[in-house]
Amino acid sequence: MEQGGTTALIVAHGQPSDPRPAAAEIEALAAAVALQLPGWRVRSATLAEAGALAREVSAAGAPGIVYPLFMAGGWFTLTNLPRQLASAGGGDWRIADPFGTDPAVEDLTVALAREALAETPAPAILLAAHGSFRSKAPSDVARRMALRLASETGIPCEAAFIEQEPRIVEVAAGMPDALCLPFFAARGGHVAGDLPDALSEARFRGRVLEPVGLDPRVPALIARAITRLSA
Repeated sequence: MEQGGTTALIVAHGQPSDPRPAAAEIEALAAAVALQLPGWRVRSATLAEAGALAREVSAAGAPGIVYPLFMAGGWFTLTNLPRQLASAGGGDWRIADPFGTDPAVEDLTVALAREALAETPAPAILLAAHGSFRSKAPSDVARRMALRLASETGIPCEAAFIEQEPRIVEVAAGMPDALCLPFFAARGGHVAGDLPDALSEARFRGRVLEPVGLDPRVPALIARAITRLSA
């Protein structure tokens, strides 16, 4: 395959108010994924960083694979991303399924919960997620994940959201000793600011894990998804 055909572009939403920190985080992830994909050029862009997507599409020189670092297939991945790709001249690029909809990510989420509970038992799990006022898709993914966590760990699990009901602060107040598992692909402003603020307001006392997307097993997981799509 020519170099453009072995290009993978990891695309995330980013932080519109301060694009560079989120962009740097995704750049580091792309570098880690590249170590898992010899012969590939793995790059990154956030939609919040003006011109980043067009720059990377142009630099590739030929169509490649876009990997959406999103937790669900909502408006951003189904409408906004394809539209921005087309505007950037990347209409022929193949778009992988979003990070959060990969069955391997669901398996990893269960593993993270089990590992944490083995270290620090808890009476319940709070699955903290983003949610959306635009689409039901993000909350549907999180609620399905919560059902699976409850089934496979044997303890109650409830999904709660930053941008929709039920809000994290409300749910956390009712389960203050739960294990909090942030169902996010990256750290970002929500995980660094909104989530701890909500937990503090709720007087949450339980253990708070790192976001799913920061687990060291994630780069290999993303590499496998890219390889599957390229076959």
